[in-house]
Amino acid sequence: MAFLADALSRVKPSATIAVSQKARELKAKGRDVIGLGAGEPDFDTPDNIKTAAIDAINRGETKYTPVSGIPELRKAIAAKFKRENGLAYSWEQTIVGTGGKQILFNAFMATLNPGDEVVIPAPYWVSYPEMVALCGGTPVFVSATQEHNFKLQAADLEKAITPKTKWFVFNSPSNPTGAAYTQDELKALTDVLMKHPQVWVLTDDMYEHLTYGDFKFVTPVEVEPKLYDRTLTMNGVSKAYAMTGWRIGYAAGPIQLIKAMDMIQGQQTSGATSIAQWAAVEALNGTQDFIPENKKIFEGRRDLVVSMLNQAKGIICPVPEGAFYVYPSCAGLIGKTAPSGKVIETDEDFVSELLETEGVAVVHGSAFGLGPNFRISYATSEELLEEACRRIQRFCGACK
Repeated sequence: MAFLADALSRVKPSATIAVSQKARELKAKGRDVIGLGAGEPDFDTPDNIKTAAIDAINRGETKYTPVSGIPELRKAIAAKFKRENGLAYSWEQTIVGTGGKQILFNAFMATLNPGDEVVIPAPYWVSYPEMVALCGGTPVFVSATQEHNFKLQAADLEKAITPKTKWFVFNSPSNPTGAAYTQDELKALTDVLMKHPQVWVLTDDMYEHLTYGDFKFVTPVEVEPKLYDRTLTMNGVSKAYAMTGWRIGYAAGPIQLIKAMDMIQGQQTSGATSIAQWAAVEALNGTQDFIPENKKIFEGRRDLVVSMLNQAKGIICPVPEGAFYVYPSCAGLIGKTAPSGKVIETDEDFVSELLETEGVAVVHGSAFGLGPNFRISYATSEELLEEACRRIQRFCGACK
């Protein structure tokens, strides 16, 4: 009898975490490495949020919390959805988890049976298909190609849906591409979903506040209110509020789903950290003035990286609408010989050679389900981004 569960054979480690770990290991050995793999803002958590956490400690808010979150945070979440998205949820329709990952995992665990299919646009965040597989479901991938700015087309969604489809996973702005859907683009998808009442929508809005220029964020239920009874709208404080380590994600949806997720979480972790929850109350209810300031910095970094990458031989880098990633194509380097003498046959070869030759750590696009591309996180200083892009230009120029 095997000791480890068969389910582990269906999943693989996170490529983004692996790249960050490799960069750390090389740095520890004395290598000059610029790590552009992690999806984490380099800004500090705002002072008012940190103060709220300290105040909570001093008040003695250090005990177990209700599984689904403290009422104050759940009410703040309901108020946020109403204020920013025009969505009416009672606070009982909300749930708080230990990061967005737990929200997603619990939703899949609460709903998936063997044979159930989950439609996932590719490129996708690396954890979506692995969570689906661990929970016994079958991921079904649909390509959102560079030709369409990495946005899923309605006809392709229609083809992917079968009687076995239980969920459609939607992420805008996207990790890894930064692509974000306009109201019209999203309406084309919701029109398809309206024809298939068995399909639920799991929308990951984690990068909602990070869109650039005049782009206006919309979420599926805003665009099609009739999807309200079969949509789980997930968000969190990690990206916009620079609170990655606080581990607070949240969602709102139909009460029967929220209760099922609460039951699973009650046997899993119980409530998220009390102090982090009180910090999240301040994040949602307190000043939002720093968000536009941070967006402006991110937008400047995006423009710098896109410009410099498009000057690199063999690289084509589209301009994303949001998040803090770019997803350039390295198709022009496939078949070329790297400075080491190795022939670059895949995007994984490209990023491996780039790391070894120039000390720039990025993530290969095939890890996200679509290549030959690579993902760069520009959530770091302009100085480091400029140097990294100069190294990429030098590496590409040296490939023959």
